[in-house]
Parts: sequence; C-alpha cells; structure tokens
Amino acid sequence: MTGSTQDDERAQRLLSILSSFARESRVPVPPDGIDLDTRLEADLGLDSLGRSELIARIEKGLGVRLSEHALSAATARDLMGFLLEGSGDAPDVGFAVAPARAAEGHPASALTLLDVLDRHLQDHAERIHILYEGSDTGAQRISYRSLADGAARVAARLQAAGLRPGSTVALMLPTGSDYFNSFFGVLMAGGVPVPIYPPSRPQQIEEHLRRHARILDNAGATFLITVPEARAIGRVLRVQVRSLRGIVTLEGLEQETPSETRARPAPQDIAFLQYTSGSTGDPKGVVLTHADLLANIRAMGEVVQVAPDDVFVSWLPLYHDMGLIGAWLGSLYYGIPLVSMSPLAFLARPVRWLEAIHRHGGTISAAPNFAYELCLTRITDAQIADLDLSRWRWALNGAEPVSPETLRRFAARFAPAGLRSEALAPVYGLAEAAVGLAFPPAGRGPRIDCIDRDRFARAGYALPVGCEDPQAMEVVACGRALPGYRVRVVDEAGRERPERHEGLLEFQGPSATRGYYRNPAATQALIRDGWHSTGDRAYLAGGDIHLTGRVKDLIIRGGRNIYPYEVEEALGKVDGVRKGCVVAFAALDPELGSERLVILAESKERDPARRAELARRLRERATDVLGLPPDELLLVPPRAVLKTSSGKLRRAATRDRYLAGRLSEQVRRPVWQLMRAAASGLRTRASSLPGQLYAGYAWAVFYLIAPWFWIGIMASPSPRLRWSMARFGIRLLRRSTFMRLTVTGREHLPPKGHPFVLVANHQSYLDGLALAEALERPIGFVAKSELLARPIVAAFMRRMGANFVDRFDPHAGSAESARFAEMLARGDTLAFFPEGTFREQPGLLPFRMGAFAAAARAGVPLVPAVLRGTRELMPGDRFSPRPGHAEVLIGPPIQPDGDDWEAAIGLRDRSHAWIAERVTGFGGPD
Repeated sequence: MTGSTQDDERAQRLLSILSSFARESRVPVPPDGIDLDTRLEADLGLDSLGRSELIARIEKGLGVRLSEHALSAATARDLMGFLLEGSGDAPDVGFAVAPARAAEGHPASALTLLDVLDRHLQDHAERIHILYEGSDTGAQRISYRSLADGAARVAARLQAAGLRPGSTVALMLPTGSDYFNSFFGVLMAGGVPVPIYPPSRPQQIEEHLRRHARILDNAGATFLITVPEARAIGRVLRVQVRSLRGIVTLEGLEQETPSETRARPAPQDIAFLQYTSGSTGDPKGVVLTHADLLANIRAMGEVVQVAPDDVFVSWLPLYHDMGLIGAWLGSLYYGIPLVSMSPLAFLARPVRWLEAIHRHGGTISAAPNFAYELCLTRITDAQIADLDLSRWRWALNGAEPVSPETLRRFAARFAPAGLRSEALAPVYGLAEAAVGLAFPPAGRGPRIDCIDRDRFARAGYALPVGCEDPQAMEVVACGRALPGYRVRVVDEAGRERPERHEGLLEFQGPSATRGYYRNPAATQALIRDGWHSTGDRAYLAGGDIHLTGRVKDLIIRGGRNIYPYEVEEALGKVDGVRKGCVVAFAALDPELGSERLVILAESKERDPARRAELARRLRERATDVLGLPPDELLLVPPRAVLKTSSGKLRRAATRDRYLAGRLSEQVRRPVWQLMRAAASGLRTRASSLPGQLYAGYAWAVFYLIAPWFWIGIMASPSPRLRWSMARFGIRLLRRSTFMRLTVTGREHLPPKGHPFVLVANHQSYLDGLALAEALERPIGFVAKSELLARPIVAAFMRRMGANFVDRFDPHAGSAESARFAEMLARGDTLAFFPEGTFREQPGLLPFRMGAFAAAARAGVPLVPAVLRGTRELMPGDRFSPRPGHAEVLIGPPIQPDGDDWEAAIGLRDRSHAWIAERVTGFGGPD
C-alpha cells in the first residue's frame, strides 16, 4: 500500500472519529458536513476540554500518541498533520530524579534569587535542577550551570538591545528552557520580569491582545521576550503600548556570548511583577521583592518539611504564582529536582501528570481543583493499575474553590495506586502574599466542616451540624496561617469577628506586598491599618481558614447571603451541562430597581424539548441548593461563560456580557481580530499625537541649546562659573519648553562655606536639573556608576563635581562613606538620592544609608528636600517630556546626634519621615 493511500485512509478514519465525537457531543455541525478544513472551535464549538477529549478518542481509535501541541490545532487538517508526526510509543525519558542524597542545608543566608542560584553553582553546579519533559524531543536536563549560562546569554541579548537597569521586561513564553533562562536573564541584566501568558488559541487573539496591552502599559514594559511565531502579535502590541521599545526572540541563543556584567539587586528591589488574572481595565500588578519571595518560600518549606530526597512534579503554567514561585522557585531554593511539564501536556492527557509522579518518585505536587477532577474523569482503571503514587506526600489543592466531593473521590479512586488520603492538602494563598498564606499540618489530610446552611445564609454564623443533616453545608478547611503570618476575620467596619462568624479575611506577614505597581488607588484599597485585604470572605474555626466566597461575588437576596460556588458546582454535575461552565451572579433589574439572581449554564443541547426539560431540572436543583428559585436561568452556547487564563470564572465580565445582550456573540476570525486590535492601537497613538509633537519640540530645543552650554562648561576653569552657566542653561531650557518651577525653603540652607548633605526623593531624570536650578550654589551630586557608560554625560557630570558610586557592590559602601566624609570635612557639599533609583509608581523606596553615614561621620547637617511634579514632566524611561509645573521644597537642617551608625539611622528615619509627609498632594497624584 502506498504512503498516499495510507494517508487517505488515516484521514478518513480521523474524520469518522471526529464526526462520531461531534454527534455524541451534540455540537453544531456545518451544513456541508465535516471535512479536513472544518474549524474545531469556530465551526464545531470545541473548547480546550472538548479538544482534549477528542484527542484522547483519536489516540485510542488510531493507536497513536499525539504531541500536546495538537491541543491547539485549529482544523481537522492540522490534526492530520500531528497524526503524521505521531508515534505509537511515548518518549522514553530514561531518567529518574529521585537519588538518595545526603542531607544538605538550603541557602538560608541568600538575600536574593541570584544569591540562591550562586549558592547552587558553588555547591553542585552540574546537578540536574529541572527535568523538562517535552513530548516531542524527550526529556531535557537543565543543570544549575546550564540555567546560569543560558540566563547570562539572555542578559547579553537584552543589554545589547538597550535594556536599562530597573526596566520591566515582559515574558510571553511557553514552559521550557527559554522561559527559565529568560526569567533569570532579565534579573541578571538588572531588569524586572513581568510574566504574561502566551496566546493558546488564535480564536481568542483579540481579547488576548487587549488584556496584555493594558498590562504592558501599566507595567511600562520596555521589551517583550517571546517566540518567533508571536512577532506579529508583538508588533501590534508595540502600536498599543508606547513604552515598548522592542521585541526580543531567542533564536541562536547558544551563539550569544554570555554577559559578564551582572546586576546585584538588593533584597528590597522588585524581583518581578505578578499580574492578577482578573479581567478589568485596571490591571493590578503585585509588587514582589526578593525578600518577599524568599520569606514566603521559607515559610512554606518549614511547614512542608522539605527533605533532600523530595521531588517536585509540576505542569502548572509559569506565568502564575503557583507554578512560578511554589513549584519552580521553591524547588530552586531548596535544591530539590523539579520535573516540569507543559500545561498543554496535562490537558491533552491528564494521566501524564500522575505518570511523571510515578516515574520520578514525586513527593510534592500542586494543582487547582479542576485538575484533580479532570484526572477522575479522564484516567482509566487500567491506567491507575500501572501507577505507584506511594511517595506522593503533599498533593496540594488550591488557587480555586476546593470541592469536598473531589477530595473524597480522588482519595478513594487513587488509593489502589498507593495514594494516602493524608497526602491531600487543601491550601490557600494569593499573589498579594507572594503565593502561600495557609497550609494544613503535615500529614493531617482534608478536614471538612459541616454547618447549618440556613443559619449561615441568614446570620453568617457557621453552626456545626452532623454531615448527614440534609441542610448541612460542607466547607473545606484550607489550612492555618504559615509561620510568621497572621490572619483575622473582620466586619465591614474593620472590627474583628469571633470564631465561626463570617466576614472579610485579612492578613499580615513578611511577604505582604507593598502594593500594586503604578496603581495607588488599588493599593490604598488593599491595605487598611497595617492589614492586607484578601478580597475573600471566610470564617475561622480551630485555627483553620474556611473560605466561603469572593467579596465581589456575594449575592444578597431576601436577607440571605448566597454564595455562587455551591450552586455552580451542583448544576455543573447535571447531564447536558458543560462541567465548570455554570455561573451565578446578581444583576440589577432596571424596572424594579432591585437585584435579580441570574444563572447561566452552557449546554450543547439543541433540541427544544430536551432544552426545556434540562432547564426545568436545573431550576429544581438550584432551588434545592439555595432554598429559593433563581430569578432567571438561561441555557447558553459554549464560550458564553467567560474564564481567565487559569480557568477561573469571570463572573463580572460574564454579567456585563449578559446585560449587553451579547451572550451569543460570534468569535471573529484571527486576522480580523488582529486588524481590530491594530486599529485600536493606532487610534490610541493618534490621540497621543499632541503629546508627541510637544516632546519633539522639547527635544529640538534641548539639542539646540545643550551643545553650546556643554562646550562652555567643559572649557570653563572656575567651578562657580560652570555652575552659573549650567543654571542659566537649565532655566533657559525650562522656560523655552513651558515648564514652571517653584522653589520654597531656600532660607533653610546653611550659609555659604558651611558644608552639608542634601537628600531628596527621586522621581525622574529631571530631578538633578531641578535641584541644580533650585540650590543656587555648587554642589556635588552622588550618581550611579551606570552613567559612566555614557561618555558625554559622564564627562559633563564630572566637570560639575559629580561623584559616582556602584549601587550594587556591597564591598564598596564603607570605603565610599569614608571618602564622602573626607570631602565634607574639606568643605564640599553633597547631594544624594538615597532611594538609589526611581520608578513610575508613586511612593518612596527604602533609603540607602550612604548619605546618612557620611553626614554623621563628618558631623555636618543633613537637609531634606522634596521634589514634586517631575514624574509628570517626564515619566519613567520614556524620555517623552510634557509641559507642566514642578516644585522643590527644602526642609530645615537635621543635626546628627553623634558620628556612629545609630546617628546615621536617626538621620535616615527623620529625613524619610519629613519627605514622606510631603511627597504627595501637589497638583494631583505624585
């Protein structure tokens, strides 16, 4: 038989399986039937779970194993292509990462993620850190040395592209070595990683672009690292995001010379920004420092009791905190092997997850509740018979509501494979705490609280009842606060509630975020009286957190509190409804002026009589669960219920679509989505045209004026004359570009001839110019050594008396402090920006000690100053000036109380308090 004939027969068998599956699934079939060009999502309505089931049918029917990339196939012809590449056997990784090792300590002295990697490079550079199970090429072994080398090559590529220290870099990459290398490569280059998820399906590309454009704009991302195939998406994003300077791909990375210039971040520097998976137009990027991450990892490790022979197995995506911090960075810190898989590999064949735990002796793994449920429905008894899960001691379940029934069924179903029920561990966490907040004690197993449903709905009191009571409501205990953390439940006024009384859950802890990046309003709503809001409702019982729902999802009807999770789960089990695709919410009735309880349930059922019967059964089931009937229950087509990238229901967005009457809106072809997104970006650019014209004018004025003053200053022999020329040039430039400057408090400056140290907050590249014009006397600015890489700028600053310091060299601090003290003793005056750098997010960074140690040692006064408005005149690294008003406030001198370290700390604290009190409130947010 010829190859062509075999291919034709295989294509016919494929179409037969697809047609049979379409009939069984009751999906809408095109009038002309199903052929190789039939689109799986647009024509048949198959989402990722539907395609996952289809692939399982194809593999069973044709006796092949397909790549997980088949999950993203757009048409039957694409599936045929994967069939031709498929093989009869799974790739043999031929490697087990469960070696017995002598106990060894973890890097307890590490202050940053780069410190952690350095420790492993020193102790066991060639040990396997990650085993990435790629389905096409077998297993890829990544040692600590290869991770460091790959990261150094990425850093070199970013530095060559012009990345500046402190700039944000978005990572839009799938799981794999490129992702691991890029994350640490950004850190080594001095940048801040911003993980975002890659588009999984072209049918959703427009929404993907819209969401990511908002995130990238909020983050001020300067570069996007992505796969070559996403360059077109990257170009559209560049139209929409003004800060985005370039798209970086990683082809030929092995030919790149590793960077020898490496950043040395401080513990309080931002390690990365974790954007929450919400869907609003107000992106919230959680600021997580190196200290935050290590504190949370250490607290979780203390409860888990991480041992040298532990093995973490994970398919969790690396753009979410559970996979990035909990799985990867936690494994990195403790030096235990990580077996990493693509999320698509799990969704295409859930048994792969448990096979990896079996094959590698996995002891720790984590997943959301839906993953455990998927294993229950997609793994056969025959497959379970081949599994050994006896080493699995932590089966963490979190990131979404945990189902009591899922816990019971999973424990019973996989007990024959050696799984102990005590291994199942419902946990709780949130990005605002890094990742983990509450874990149960080791080996305790699930604990389920049965409470009176009616009493709880009416009074918010969790009255214990017998679990056999028909009115019992089951609530899973999600663990106790991690060591060093505190939780409490409060009412709307912030008053703490007694045990078993429901309210708002708040927390404190060493990894609590400082806030949301460049979002002061959301940050202010997050933190109250030193406590961080979780956005969840809960009650405490026996030390455990019992979650009852999201604050924003609570429905109040007839004096009762209605929690959508329970009714959504119950209706999702009814035959004819797509599991996980039921949503309940409150919608305002415009005629009655009151809220109505609305439930939407996705169904592929098309027969009118069967649909009516299904709706009747759903209404009855909802009434049984809630104790009252819903005001409206609708059967809706697939994909009408919106979800986040991690599979969570987007209730608010679905409610908005319902209110707008767009539940049946058709998905446009990807090319039209790209064109719409590009057009939207062009409109945004057009609206910013006046600002761009002004920026062009301002830079033209600068290049007309600056060269002449640069030449004059470089040629002038007198420091006083050089300063007079510089101040005149700054004033001329400012007035020519319609910027105003107000200076108050000059009378506080010590008399001429009396040295002092000036410290000011840092907001913009314009800060030095504003202070130079404001002070009216020569002063030596202390600047970062990175400016030495710009010869023209560095020569000018040296001529103006600037002193350069290496912010990242921990060994240089003492020597530089002594040098500055000597300069002050000679009569020089110095100016510092003690934050060390600036950012676009409002607020003060922690102060570095150099300025205060020098002032205390020299016994000279310290003068605090506040800059306001310069951030608005030229924000961030965009170099796009705007007209406006800036202000310099000079405060009274602060005398040191001695010459030791305590005196320096006193200067720091008093100046920080004075500046912090005045840094806001000028002409709008600052």
